[in-house]
Amino acid sequence: MKPEYISFFEEFRDPIPGNILFEALTPPREIILAVNPRLTIEVVEGVLKAAKDTENVVILELALSEMNLKGGYTGLTPKTFAERVRKAAENVDWFGYTLHADHVVVKKGTSEEIENVKRELDARIEAGFTSYAIDTSYLFDLSKDTVPEQLSKIVEVGVELFRYIDEKIGSRNYGREGEVGEIGKSELTEVEEALYYIKTMKENGIDIHWLAINNGSKHGVSVDPQGNIIPQLGINLKRTVEIVEALWSQGYPTRIVQHGVSGTPLYLIAEVFPKGMINKGNVATYYMLTVFEILRIYEPELFRRIYRWTLEKYGREGVSEAEIFVENCKYAIKEFFQDLEKISDETREAIRAKAYADTLLHIKAFGMEKTAKKVYDYIKKRNIKYY
Repeated sequence: MKPEYISFFEEFRDPIPGNILFEALTPPREIILAVNPRLTIEVVEGVLKAAKDTENVVILELALSEMNLKGGYTGLTPKTFAERVRKAAENVDWFGYTLHADHVVVKKGTSEEIENVKRELDARIEAGFTSYAIDTSYLFDLSKDTVPEQLSKIVEVGVELFRYIDEKIGSRNYGREGEVGEIGKSELTEVEEALYYIKTMKENGIDIHWLAINNGSKHGVSVDPQGNIIPQLGINLKRTVEIVEALWSQGYPTRIVQHGVSGTPLYLIAEVFPKGMINKGNVATYYMLTVFEILRIYEPELFRRIYRWTLEKYGREGVSEAEIFVENCKYAIKEFFQDLEKISDETREAIRAKAYADTLLHIKAFGMEKTAKKVYDYIKKRNIKYY
């Protein structure tokens, strides 16, 4: 007989609120797979089928740059992305996922920018997103000398936007992710900075579940002139552990969200990453490049057009074609949106199968073991109604 928790997530229901996912996986023992599926519904189907077959829950997300009211660089709005994910869940019969608004970024902090971000949040709330990452890390003030002064604007705007979500979302549960260290900068996030951010947000009534820091990672991947991915080995796990231990010692259950997973060898994640402390792993470029590799074989004419467009638009002297393509191919997704919707059934099946296999590897490397049961037990024990 099928376990009750499997039947529960096979039935049509809303995405799991991020805070429930966070609380259910306590004490944390795994890294939750968070996929940014920029291309095609088949990627989402492959991810969800792997989650179902391993009895796990996953996070599905897109950032503000990828998805917004103007289509971002994927051609998807919050509404159309949420619909794509829901359709994939229906096709696979697996609703064990959280719908996360990744990297809702504020770069300058002007009134005009903040009002635009609020409109974007409205669209995500209306579309049914159940977790939100407010990224105000760009507002770090390097001209100041003390941590409170340096983080003043980060906290101020973060509080304003999370309170805005609270006001709009009402009594519904949702997950909260913050960012205190801009990813890609040379300076690692200091323990004092992370502590101050989490403490001050808490004092303003905002519990941060996942915290993005600069621990030496970078977004996307780097490749050599031949197009081979250069392994990202610069993630500073020592600093990461120091930050989490400091937070936990002060009574804050916040865990780290790790960027740069696409460029990090999976065996390293399996062998040395502090699972639980790092509790959310964002994977975007990996799945995108997989789709382009499949198109190169199954849809060569379409791939050649995408390749030529990318090189013509973004090519620059002294940089190889392979490097230019990997760095900029994401911008072709919106340009070729309709073409990508017309790929053959054979191509779709290849994408679905590869996404499935890749997700199995990530789930295993991330230490995820039947998280669906843990989430179900938590929901049932507390009689939580989110659907």
